[in-house]
Amino acid sequence: MKNFFKRFYLAIILIFLYVPILVLIVQSFNAGRSRAKWEGFSLRWYGELFTDTRILNALYVTVSIALLAMVISTVLGTLAAIGIHAMKKRPQAFMMTLTNLPNTMPDIVTGISLMLLFLFTKVSRGYWTMLLAHITFDVPYVILSVLPKLKQMNKHTYEAALDLGATPTYALTRVLIPQCKSGIITGAMLAFTLSLDDFTISYFTTTPLVQNLSTLIYSAARRGIEPTLNALSALMFVSLLLLLLIVNRRTAEKT
Repeated sequence: MKNFFKRFYLAIILIFLYVPILVLIVQSFNAGRSRAKWEGFSLRWYGELFTDTRILNALYVTVSIALLAMVISTVLGTLAAIGIHAMKKRPQAFMMTLTNLPNTMPDIVTGISLMLLFLFTKVSRGYWTMLLAHITFDVPYVILSVLPKLKQMNKHTYEAALDLGATPTYALTRVLIPQCKSGIITGAMLAFTLSLDDFTISYFTTTPLVQNLSTLIYSAARRGIEPTLNALSALMFVSLLLLLLIVNRRTAEKT
């Protein structure tokens, strides 16, 4: 009986998580606009998707910002994690508190704070302010992904490399970074996915002239969701699922 309730509970969770996505994918092949009536199988909305410049521009903004934020935040977060790891106990605890603070803060507080900062400094909001905002909330996640790997290392490894004649740059790139490679990859993937689906912070740090997919869908929802957005969501879900399967398979093969 206990196993039955465990499986039933798991099944309920999976249903709530994946049935809406399954319905969305099925609706993307509906020939009609109505979501309440099936009017036949069609690839019409996929064809219209690739001719809708508004959606394609939003997709470009979303993916390009996610990739740039991932790369920049991974570099900054990794270097910051190495610096924090080298600190003494009290400064390290203080820096970890500052690092955890953005993660526990509601997104709306972060978004409004960044918006006020850009207004105060008279920086025009748009693509670059959205990118800076995404880097800002991605960096702490990278730090928290890399630090555990650094703590697993022997703390004298870096010093030993220097004693053996390695330069600080060589010891960093050939000793420290390879040791925490898995944490860096985890942080990079986390930064990419967080940036890809962020709405609240993006909404406050850009203008209607520069929209990513989340802000575009929010503005379109007030007029009614277009079927082309169903097709786009289906393609993004399948792409991310394939990416995760590839990464998990490679990780399993290495272990």
